[in-house]
Amino acid sequence: MPFELPELPYGYDALGPYMSAETLEFHHGKHHLAYIDKGNELIAGTGLENLSLEEAMVAAYKDPAKAGLFNQLGQHFNHIHFWNWMAPNGGGTKMAGSLESKITEDLGGYDGFKAKFIEAGMTQFGSGWCWLAMDNETGKLEIAKTPNGENPVVHGKTALLGCDVWEHSYYIDYRNARPKYLEAFVDHLINWEYVAELFEKGPQVIKGQIAA
Repeated sequence: MPFELPELPYGYDALGPYMSAETLEFHHGKHHLAYIDKGNELIAGTGLENLSLEEAMVAAYKDPAKAGLFNQLGQHFNHIHFWNWMAPNGGGTKMAGSLESKITEDLGGYDGFKAKFIEAGMTQFGSGWCWLAMDNETGKLEIAKTPNGENPVVHGKTALLGCDVWEHSYYIDYRNARPKYLEAFVDHLINWEYVAELFEKGPQVIKGQIAA
């Protein structure tokens, strides 16, 4: 079944002033759609067409000949969640108690999480993502960064929260001030309810996933 562009869970103007309608219109309506269109084109005839997005993504990552396909599938997966990782009036410490306790245990509390998450985003050279991830073997939370469309899933982990640090995600609103974008994301945009929902599901193991 061809991949399709999901609708946003809010209006294009709902995340202002921290993410503008213009940014969302370009990012969702053009960039994400382009990943889907190219992914549908490249996956044809590969034998991966009937797999889930996650299974196809992992399989493409493991095959160097399918690097181009992986880039599209990885970005499609990342963006499906990215739209849900943000919400109007989000951010800050408004998180479920069980998630907060685990962040305190593994990352030194909200302040520790915030510092490490922003640092990961700032130090990701070029395009990529910064993450709050769960190790599938230990259940421990960690902060990570990946280049381009890569994500924790292909490394045997569960993605709980990700922030897109490709320039198209922030340049209209913040120009080259990536740190200000990351701070706004953490302070005002994170949908902690969605993060908690993924956390409560526990490790999400995908067939063919590479062990951490």
